[in-house]
Formats: sequence, structure tokens, C-alpha cells
Amino acid sequence: MSMFSFSGVGFVLAEMLFSFLFFLIATLIVINLIRGIGQWNKNNHSPRLTVSAKVVAKREDVSAHSHHNATHGVHYTHSTAYFVTFQVDSGDRMELAVDGPEYGMLVEGDAGELTFQGTRYLGFARK
Repeated sequence: MSMFSFSGVGFVLAEMLFSFLFFLIATLIVINLIRGIGQWNKNNHSPRLTVSAKVVAKREDVSAHSHHNATHGVHYTHSTAYFVTFQVDSGDRMELAVDGPEYGMLVEGDAGELTFQGTRYLGFARK
């Protein structure tokens, strides 16, 4: 009888694959966390600017998530991120994330004063 069985090899390979995927996912989470903290820090150290701008586009990013629960089956949740593209007098455009109520108040073609800090939207006052 052989000391090396196929089922043992399969188990070892599955364990190695699980470990690899676990560390890959953990690494990606840590990288995204570091990027987020870096962007937050960069925004905090950027000057607050107020410039003349025009709303040129709006978009929504809707994501759906399903949650499995043993007692209630599947539960679905949706989340929406809102983005507005502004064009400044120089012709440059920037897309900034805004909250839902602000998104609803802005209309394409609105002109006014945009206040932002790095990639952080702080407000828009119509002229």
C-alpha cells in the first residue's frame, strides 16, 4: 500500500488554495484601506478652493448586495453613490462624489461657485 494517497494530496492542495485566496483578499483589503487613508490625508492637506464652475454631468452608481440568512432566506440591499462633474473656467473637468440630497438639488447647466478640498466636495452656490 502506498504512503501517498490521492485524497491527502487533494486536501493539501485545497488547503493551500484556501490559504492563498485568504491572504490575497486580506492583502487587497489592506491595500484599499491604505489608499483610502492616503486620499483622506491628501484631502486634509489640500487647500480649500472656491472656483467658478458649471454642472456638466451627473451620474449614479447603484450596487446591489444579497445577504443569505438561514431563517429568512435571501435579503437584498441596494446602495447608491452619487457623482457630479463640474467644469471650471479653464475648461478642466472634475467629478466629485456628493450626497443624495445635494445630488437632487444640482441640475446640469447650473453655474455657480464650487468649493472643494482635494477630491472632497464641500458645496456649490448657484449664481
